[in-house]
Amino acid sequence: MTEKLYGIRKRIEEQRPLIHCITNPISINGCANAILSLGAKPIMAEHPMEAGEITCTSDSLMLNIGNITDARMESMPISLKKAKEKNIPVLLDVVGIACSGLRRRYVLNLLEISVPSVIKGNYSEIAALNNEEYSCPGVDAEASLDVSVISGAAKELALKYKTVILASGETDIITDGKRVVHVKNGTYQLARITGTGCMLGAVCAVFLTTLAPIDASVFACVYFGICGELAKTEKGCGSYAVNLMDRISTLGKDEISKHIKMEEM
Repeated sequence: MTEKLYGIRKRIEEQRPLIHCITNPISINGCANAILSLGAKPIMAEHPMEAGEITCTSDSLMLNIGNITDARMESMPISLKKAKEKNIPVLLDVVGIACSGLRRRYVLNLLEISVPSVIKGNYSEIAALNNEEYSCPGVDAEASLDVSVISGAAKELALKYKTVILASGETDIITDGKRVVHVKNGTYQLARITGTGCMLGAVCAVFLTTLAPIDASVFACVYFGICGELAKTEKGCGSYAVNLMDRISTLGKDEISKHIKMEEM
């Protein structure tokens, strides 16, 4: 896996795929820089009058419903339809659906248009998508949620929608309904700066340009999680954010081999 991941990273640098992101302004800078650090090209076009055209020229599409606005709510279905027409891989990050009925209904409407290649969310968001009665305040996952319970919920969703589910947390859970992979790379410091969950989605969108959805999701969690670990610092959150970006752009084959922590269940 280490050789394959490193080889794919080199291929991305050579091919420089275009990643269309319709995401929240809180994480736009981090997502764009993460994509650039991998050697790909980001474009953050969200106006409804150009979103579809931009999607048609892209190699993958990332939709992130954090901090939604009227413009983004209008442009996402347009881009999703174009991606379906052009067979462009899509990652949908269901940010905040556990705390907002509006977001939950909006995501369900998107899924009626087209099911993305990957549906990503934290433990609470995946629980909320699987169970309409579940809710929690804010966009952070409840710490009490159990890995085995969310693995079950993710597997049910994957089978229901015939797609890949990526549930991010201390243990990342990736499943297509048949395979279930747990990735245990990462650090608590990732949660201390804003937008790192969105950045993981952006990294996955990059890998979707060259890999099957489940492999792209696993590789993204491994790669981003190791970068998070190696970026750890006692200097504070500002230094950590800089270190994280440095690691995304410089992670080496030996570091991947040494630090990878994953298992197939």
